[in-house]
Amino acid sequence: MTITCVCTHTCPRLYLLTLAHSGIGGGRGPVLTTDWICLKVLSPYRRGFICGDPSITYPYLHREAIPDELLITGGIIITGLTIALGECYRVRFHGVSSKAFVRNLYVSCLYKELGCFLFGCCVGQSLTNMAKLSVGRLRPHFLSVCGITYASLNCTPGTYIETVTCRQPDHQLEEEARKSFFSGHASFAMYTMLYLAFYLQARLTWRGARLLRPVLQFFLVMLAIYTGLTRISDYRHHPSDVLTGYIQGALTAYWVVSIPCLLVFVHQCVSTCQSLLNPQVGHVFIFLPGLPHLSYV
Repeated sequence: MTITCVCTHTCPRLYLLTLAHSGIGGGRGPVLTTDWICLKVLSPYRRGFICGDPSITYPYLHREAIPDELLITGGIIITGLTIALGECYRVRFHGVSSKAFVRNLYVSCLYKELGCFLFGCCVGQSLTNMAKLSVGRLRPHFLSVCGITYASLNCTPGTYIETVTCRQPDHQLEEEARKSFFSGHASFAMYTMLYLAFYLQARLTWRGARLLRPVLQFFLVMLAIYTGLTRISDYRHHPSDVLTGYIQGALTAYWVVSIPCLLVFVHQCVSTCQSLLNPQVGHVFIFLPGLPHLSYV
């Protein structure tokens, strides 16, 4: 016997980070390590340029407003510390229960929450590095790093230059100048800050946080936007690189948060249908608008 159950109710709140139950976050270490090795070992696509293109003639600035070390440590520490404090507070004062194999509630809650956060970091950085290596877009300071000018090339404006020999002795610096698309700073900052904004939306639920919550969320999003804008002023990225990084980071944060919400809702819907129907029901089909049909035995 087959029963069709149509579910159109929206998720009442953000059920964060249930993906850790399936062990998705457990492989984040090898994924991140492999991704970092590929970025350092593999060479980006060697794209040419149009003679006279002004977008790659900006000077190379040795100092960055937000270097890589500050971005990574700041993003992980701000988000990770907030999540750790929030989960410890929940376990201590709200009597949270867990079905994880780890009996210590503090450890299990931190594993689930921080595990999925770090998993999303790996996903976002993998997508960013894949784009950098496969597209090979030239940074705004490419000619300065390469040590050439249009005059030294003696090229005709408007013609396409397929290959060029740089005078830059630092080969690694030249390789980095070919990784403009898209901005890793913008994507990482937007992911970490927006993820934390989603977390605050789910955790700051008491009445006194009605104004505090949107203020903190606004500050976090503005911090992410500022990080991306500094990449334009530092001549590290084109505006379209930063905009794409914003979109990719936001979509990654939304995906990591919304997929567990969908899984929890489907599980609750199936349980409700099976409890209301005859035990002899063979299958339950779940119809969610815009998604493939899900079949449960």
